[in-house]
Amino acid sequence: MRGPVRAIPMTMALACLLSGAVLTGCAAGGGDATKSATDLLDEANGTMRALRSVTVETTNTTAHGTVTTRLSTDLKNRCKAKTSWAGNGSLEQIRIGDTDYVRPDETYLEKWSGRKIDALRPKQWVKQPADEAQPGDGLTKCTWTFASFGSVKKGEATRIGVREAVALHVTDKADKEGQYTFYVATEGKPYLLRVAYRGGGNDTTTSFSKFDEPFDAQPPASAGVLDAGR
Repeated sequence: MRGPVRAIPMTMALACLLSGAVLTGCAAGGGDATKSATDLLDEANGTMRALRSVTVETTNTTAHGTVTTRLSTDLKNRCKAKTSWAGNGSLEQIRIGDTDYVRPDETYLEKWSGRKIDALRPKQWVKQPADEAQPGDGLTKCTWTFASFGSVKKGEATRIGVREAVALHVTDKADKEGQYTFYVATEGKPYLLRVAYRGGGNDTTTSFSKFDEPFDAQPPASAGVLDAGR
């Protein structure tokens, strides 16, 4: 299934950011001023990788418009997501193991430029193999890679929601125009709370919340599902 908005070129660094990779030196927490950026990074990555569930909200704005995604996931193989394109509709997704359940709205169908399913109606779920998902079609993975590259320096103390945090300003040689700021919890567990990126025509914010809160993804009622594999 292909999305209504064409793919937008981006740097390797931004591509890694959107797929869940954390830049080297981007760190979470502890509030210990004696810790190096590398120590903070290792602590944050370890904390995020140990999560059993998390909600990730991403907004990416370019000259082509704004795309927002809200993903709730067990970070393995069960997740729920909704992606919305400004003026071009929305696409809901439930992934359970090897199966995707996908539900476009009417505006998305009107803009749809990919494979056509004649029997599909707006707000109807479609069942299809998860391995049919393609880059740029609006579907997402349940996993999120907390890996690292680049360099960082500590910034100012701040607050994200109800949590005290520190801003970490990140640079990467592969993206000389880009400016990254990672916001990391400095009280309680060292969660990565938010990542902001500006550069190369992209303005992207990714926020993390609902750490280890109860989460379960269930398939929609079978009566309302069209099986695209039949």
